[in-house]
Amino acid sequence: MATIDYLPPLRHDGQETSDYTSFTVTPISGALGAELHGIDLVSRLDRQQLAELRRALLNHMVLVLRDQDLDAGELVALGRAFGPLHINPFVEGVAGHPEVMEVRSEENETARFAGRWHSDITWAERPSLASLLHARIVPPFGGDTLFANMVLAWDALSPVMRRMLDRLNAEHTAFQGHDREASLARAPETVSHPLVRTHPESGRKALFVNEYFTRAIEGMTSDESRPILDFLFRHLIRPEFTCRVRWQPNTLVIWDNRCTQHYATNDYPGTRRLMWRVTVEGDRPV
Repeated sequence: MATIDYLPPLRHDGQETSDYTSFTVTPISGALGAELHGIDLVSRLDRQQLAELRRALLNHMVLVLRDQDLDAGELVALGRAFGPLHINPFVEGVAGHPEVMEVRSEENETARFAGRWHSDITWAERPSLASLLHARIVPPFGGDTLFANMVLAWDALSPVMRRMLDRLNAEHTAFQGHDREASLARAPETVSHPLVRTHPESGRKALFVNEYFTRAIEGMTSDESRPILDFLFRHLIRPEFTCRVRWQPNTLVIWDNRCTQHYATNDYPGTRRLMWRVTVEGDRPV
């Protein structure tokens, strides 16, 4: 794939449409997620195709594309079409491509990249815009990824709860997901983000807390903060807000970290799983 120019953010008018000329779309669930058919990401995409891909991401939040035989360079080029790429300070990238993070599970491992709902790198001052995850080796069973729609989770709260949360900020830290001493030199100890962020392209509000990286609500005691966060962590993963993606070799999934969370299932003991991920830098939540 040739180098793709970065496309500027879209200004979404809020009207979801199935009017795509570059591919067809099959929704995964009523909450979020869609499979795209008829698009080959190995070939050079023109600006119209990339714009439609961006529009589909805004409409569906999670895009699943099957049979995309991408190498590391092609994955990087595609990721850069969405914006500058983040280099993870905690994980070494694949050879020659520091932007590509390897998510690997071996047959004898029990501790894996799995088991907690989160949005990628909310511990950074500028959390991720989107992530692209490409399946290299998949287990014969299990290893699915679940996604949840944070716009629906926000909309489902009572008006009283929304008014309270809309004024609050929360502390996020990498230390809940990584060793503290090793993390100090690589990331700030804490960053502050609003509990509710406004999507910069769609204008929609979404909950922006997650159990992996969110530590506390600012200005509250632990006894006050903890019950609110625990309620939100339960609320935002209600089944009606979610979809489930089953992986196949060469499946690529693109998701919007500004309005979704995801959860990797650890239910494939004794088998291998290898994925490549690139993460697109975002802006500061407001």
